[in-house]
Amino acid sequence: MSARIDIPNAQARHLWLAAHDLAAAPVAHIDALTTIRRLGFLQIDTIRNVTRAHNHILWSRNRSYREGDLWPLLKQRKIFEHFTHDASLIPVETLPLWQVQFARLGAKVAAYEWFKSGLGQKQVADIRARIKDEGALSTHAFDTKSKSREMWARPPHKKALDQMWYAGDLATCHRENFIKFYDLGERVFTPVETPPEAEALGALHADALNRLGMATTGEVQRFWGVASAVETRSWAADADHIPVRVEGADGQWRDAMAAPDIEARLGALPALAGQIRLLNPFDPAIRDRARTERLFGFTYRNEMFVPAAKRIWGYYVYPLLEGDRFVGRIEVKGDRAAGQMTITGFWPEEGTKWGAGRKARLDAELARFARLAGLDEVLWTPELR
Repeated sequence: MSARIDIPNAQARHLWLAAHDLAAAPVAHIDALTTIRRLGFLQIDTIRNVTRAHNHILWSRNRSYREGDLWPLLKQRKIFEHFTHDASLIPVETLPLWQVQFARLGAKVAAYEWFKSGLGQKQVADIRARIKDEGALSTHAFDTKSKSREMWARPPHKKALDQMWYAGDLATCHRENFIKFYDLGERVFTPVETPPEAEALGALHADALNRLGMATTGEVQRFWGVASAVETRSWAADADHIPVRVEGADGQWRDAMAAPDIEARLGALPALAGQIRLLNPFDPAIRDRARTERLFGFTYRNEMFVPAAKRIWGYYVYPLLEGDRFVGRIEVKGDRAAGQMTITGFWPEEGTKWGAGRKARLDAELARFARLAGLDEVLWTPELR
C-alpha cells in the first residue's frame, strides 16, 4: 500500500470543487453531455422554483447552457434515465454496468405484496401489452385511481409503470414538458454485454472514487446507490487507492481513500474563481450535507418538504459559494408570467462582511440566473435592502 497523504482543509475544498467543475470560472463552452459525463449523472427534479434543478446544475458549470439543451440527448440515446439516489440522467456508457441496478431495484419493487397479487400481475401485463402495441405512452394514458388519500399513494398503473421502469423492462424514451413517456426497454436501450455482478459493482465503486477524488467507503457507496455497505467495504479492502487523511473545517483529521492519481490532481488544481455562484440545493457538490459541513463548515439543509413553521431559512434556499467558501444563502422565487425574479430571503454567513464589492458580485450572479429563466427583472423584498 502506498504511503498515506495528508490533505489540508484548503486543499481538500479546492480538490472537491475541482472534481465537480466548480473551481474554475464557468466560462468555457462545455456542452451538457460533457458535463454529465464528468459528474457521472445528473439529478432531475420536478420543482421549477426559478428553473428546474437539472438546468441550474448544468448552467452553474457552463453559462452558455440554456433550458431545453438537455432533452435532445435523451432522444438521441446519449443518456438514459434511471434511479441513483434519485431520478437521474446517466451517460449511456454506464449502461453495461447498470444492469445490476435494473436487476436489484426491479426485484425489490416486485417483492411488494401488490405486485405478487393477481391484480398486480395483471396490471403489469396489461400496461406492457398496451405500450408494445401502441408505442410510447405517458402515465396520463392510464386512469386507475389510488384508494388512499395519503400524499405518497400511487394508483395501480403508476405502481406497475414504476416496477417495469426500475427493472429496465420499460425506459424513459423522451419527456414532453417534463412529462415522462415510457417505451419498452428493448426499444430504447442499446444492446450491451452485461459483466458479472461482482465485476460491475467493482467498476462502479472504482468509478465513484475516481469522480469524487477522495472519499470514505460510505461516500463511495452512496455515490451510485447500487451496492450495500458490506459490498463496498469488501471492495475497498483490495481496491487500488491511496490512503489519505483529510482535514475538516473544524481542524479534525479523518481517514479516507483517494484515487490512485491523487498527487497529480493536487498538483494540477485550477485557479479558484472569485465570483459568487448561486448553487442549486440538488447540486452534487453539496448533496451530502454532512460532508459539506465537514469540509466547508457550512450547515445546510433542504427545507422544501419541511413544514413552514419548522423551517430555519425558507422553502427553496440557494447556497452562495465564493471561491472555496460559502458566504451565505438566499431565497429566490421566479414569476415567469410577470418576467420577474424576487429575493424573498437573504442570510449572510456568520463572519462574512457584505461590502459593496461582494454585493455587486451577487447582483451580477442574480442577473445572470434570471436570464437563464427568461426573466427580465430582479427585485428584492423591500425589507431585505
